[in-house]
Amino acid sequence: MDFGDILDEWERLTAIPQGSKKQLKKQAEKDKAAASRTSGQAAPKPDESHLKKVDPLTAWLRIHGVYDKDADAEALAMYETGADARKCRRHLLQKKPDAIIDLHGLTQAEAWNALDSFFENSRQQGFEKLCIVHGKGMHSDGDAVLKQLAKRFIERCPFAGESGHGNATSGGSGATWVILKKGRSC
Repeated sequence: MDFGDILDEWERLTAIPQGSKKQLKKQAEKDKAAASRTSGQAAPKPDESHLKKVDPLTAWLRIHGVYDKDADAEALAMYETGADARKCRRHLLQKKPDAIIDLHGLTQAEAWNALDSFFENSRQQGFEKLCIVHGKGMHSDGDAVLKQLAKRFIERCPFAGESGHGNATSGGSGATWVILKKGRSC
């Protein structure tokens, strides 16, 4: 077995079939029916020619996405040229957070100190948008303790700007995003 055969075997073993579930199920039934017709003989290998092979890197990129550095370059150009504030705001609202802090398991005092150092470090590093994961308060009696603490911290923080909750995939009401104030026009 030469190296080319090893690579072909690796590709065959690691490839991810692609197609709809209906197509895959239909083809599996066809293969099963064909195998039952050839009784007495060894079952032939199923025909996998209809399945598209996807290399592991492509599969990973489909799951995790690709970072668009050009979009950030355009945003930087907007800031430097003093572009329309609405465009800057729209960009910041759509942007993923630059840093995330998770407060689960912390006491109120620990969470306050963690937020204080997190915001200070983030401001010094020039971050624009942050995310605070505080949870929904499912295990709290009454209101969510850490959620209320995060809200109070944001209201008192001098460089915390607009804030809100993301969609369900980014934590929903269990996470709060915050846009940091800058000395720039945006």
